[in-house]
Amino acid sequence: MNKIEELLPHREPFLFVDEIIEATRERILARHVFTEGEFFFRGHFPQYPVVPGVILIETMAQSGGAGLRQLGVLGGEAGKEALFFLASVDKVKFRRQVRPGEEVRSEIQNLRISSRMIKQAGRAYVGEELAAEAEWLCLVSNDTPGG
Repeated sequence: MNKIEELLPHREPFLFVDEIIEATRERILARHVFTEGEFFFRGHFPQYPVVPGVILIETMAQSGGAGLRQLGVLGGEAGKEALFFLASVDKVKFRRQVRPGEEVRSEIQNLRISSRMIKQAGRAYVGEELAAEAEWLCLVSNDTPGG
């Protein structure tokens, strides 16, 4: 199991974080390379493959969740088992297409964190170019299967 899989419940083909570069209470930096083998490229404009916008939002949200887990800010063992579910996504803007082979750097701001909810804002960059931005709210659930 790699380090990211210790931080997130997501698995291939729906894991969109390769590395947490930095995680502080204020911000999280992460990266992911979208390879040519990603499942969605087969059907999302196969003649001109681009990463779907919803996947960019998911990438930012996963980056934010993994960074919070790495920080341990949700407290103890319960925080390690908590699941984060998107409840709302706001202020979404797509600025640049992301193509196969490109690395996305997610810059996440922690706006509000509690034991019941997480409010974050993020920007996804390819190099220095802004690809997407959004704000989202996740509800925190400590109800795990079999728990």
